[in-house]
Amino acid sequence: MRVLVTGGSGYLGAHTVSALLQAGHDVRVFARSADRVRTALEPLGVEVGDVAPGDVTDAASVEAAMLNCDAVVHAASVYSLDPRDARTIGRTNTRGTRVVLEAARDARLDPIVDVSSYVAYLPASATITHDSPLGTTREPYARSKAASEAIARQMQVDGAPVTIVSPTSVWGPNDPSCGESCRLVSVLLRNRAPFLIPGVLPITDVRYVAAGLAAAVEPGKGPRRFLIGGHDTTWRDLIAMLRRLTGRRLPAMPTPKVVALGTARVLDVVQRIVPGRAPFGREAIEIATQDVRTDDSFARSQLRIEPVPLEETLTDMIRWMIQARRIRPSAAGMLV
Repeated sequence: MRVLVTGGSGYLGAHTVSALLQAGHDVRVFARSADRVRTALEPLGVEVGDVAPGDVTDAASVEAAMLNCDAVVHAASVYSLDPRDARTIGRTNTRGTRVVLEAARDARLDPIVDVSSYVAYLPASATITHDSPLGTTREPYARSKAASEAIARQMQVDGAPVTIVSPTSVWGPNDPSCGESCRLVSVLLRNRAPFLIPGVLPITDVRYVAAGLAAAVEPGKGPRRFLIGGHDTTWRDLIAMLRRLTGRRLPAMPTPKVVALGTARVLDVVQRIVPGRAPFGREAIEIATQDVRTDDSFARSQLRIEPVPLEETLTDMIRWMIQARRIRPSAAGMLV
């Protein structure tokens, strides 16, 4: 099949392009810059000559990119927990989803794979699965993902062959822009946030998610939904694993949620005035302190995929961060 991948120059998008090529598909990448596509794919050892330039909010360029394609994986979105990006997030993510999915429906592509996120289901009082209801959070990124998935779910109700894939927090190597998870690991290893907060962060490996997205590219299956998770990790367990892997002390003080949120609100205000990025903000703390449990057994059985061990994910991620000069070798301790 010829598969169009939106956001193929991004973190998950690039890994998905690689997984689709390994599965034998032809891939066309939809992105703003061909140079960024090459930069993202080169570390993965793959290249794509078919790059369609454009913006996901521009219907004409999206429709042109879909010509002669059989399926689409919509992985493009603005993933940022920086409060300064709230307007861009709201404008791009929801509109982009509507433009891409409607164009794919009109072009009769099958399947239409939409990448959502588990944050679309927050706050959640029960174990999150592929059948969980959409959440009602006010935080900009999570709200945009809930609104985007609402569009995809309505198209499923209307009979379009939309497959919704919702990863948990995506970690691993080869992140071309060093996004939120890369930044978090950097913050933790540099002791810029020595706090032990309550909550559970469900972590999944980018390669596991990409394998699931590639496996979901099956025509004739109709509307489907999958949650792809892996490891529900408390902050105590995460810090303990980082200590074990690096051999470093990494001191962390137990911190109540109310204190962490109060600090985050102050940092959000400072961030709007001072250049640079604060170690964390309110939305990051709101997400990180959720007592989340996930169940992705349905995706494992239906897509025939198995999660990468968390220790392997962290090891590969940290070693890549050294190679990419995102952290100093001293921060990685024994992993150098």
